Amino acid sequence: MRDIEYIKAFGINLKKLRTENKIAQEELANSSDIPISQIGRIERGEINTTISTVYALSKALKINVQELFNFNIEKKE
Repeated sequence: MRDIEYIKAFGINLKKLRTENKIAQEELANSSDIPISQIGRIERGEINTTISTVYALSKALKINVQELFNFNIEKKE
């Protein structure tokens, strides 16, 4: 079962890390060999990305994979 809140939080964190490093979506797409449309869908939380894509993104951003998962989600009761 997909956890939409988690997927959206991952995308928000990816966008934050990308913009903090002053990297455009197009540049990230080119350096990670991932289509720019997919980068946008990940950042908007529209798709549940794969482990290999997460690894490619971390390499392109020159960060540890763990940083992409360094976010908090508020649980709804």
